[in-house]
Amino acid sequence: MPPEVVAATQRERLLDGVVHTVAACGYAGARVSDICQAAGVTRPVFYEQFSGKEEAFLAAHRHGCAVVIRRMEEAFAAQLDWCAGVHAALRVMLAILAEVPAFATMAVVEIEAVGPAGRLAREQLRVRLRRLFSGCPLVPAGISRELLVDSVVGGAYSTVYRYIATGRQDELPDLLPTLSFAAMAPFLGPEEAAEQVAAAQAAGVGWRRPLLPCTDS
Repeated sequence: MPPEVVAATQRERLLDGVVHTVAACGYAGARVSDICQAAGVTRPVFYEQFSGKEEAFLAAHRHGCAVVIRRMEEAFAAQLDWCAGVHAALRVMLAILAEVPAFATMAVVEIEAVGPAGRLAREQLRVRLRRLFSGCPLVPAGISRELLVDSVVGGAYSTVYRYIATGRQDELPDLLPTLSFAAMAPFLGPEEAAEQVAAAQAAGVGWRRPLLPCTDS
């Protein structure tokens, strides 16, 4: 294979190695040698791609989260209205995190251990999630739409974090009705939000294709 293809393949293997090593050992306990062993590459190859563990972690986090967000946005755009779009996007996110628990642990829980760079990456992820609310209904006068969206996104993130941190990744899809209701209720009111969630659930709004975010290009 051409050198650039070999390098790209090695990088993908290293990103996957970061995900599984950090999920197993924690960010603090993960060593470059462990990542190399998981990826099946040598230390010189690792340092050809990354300056150290933090850069490799952030690259894996950025790559995986970009895939998740893109698939959420695709699911959202495929729906006819905002309510169905939010439900579909949340369903995709929860399904991916449940299907790839190592990525869920690395991206949502272990990002906390990276320090300032990790906090910045987490905030950038939240900014992307806020975009799903760009078409939400208007809020009453005197209510800050920006703060309301932040509260909804922050609450959903906190709930997902708690499930992943306690090893309950396989239960994440069960959160869909509650998170969808929590996302819609501040803008629609509880009764209409409940009706919208029930309709989306009955219609099976969500994801159909295989997930596997860490192997997407």
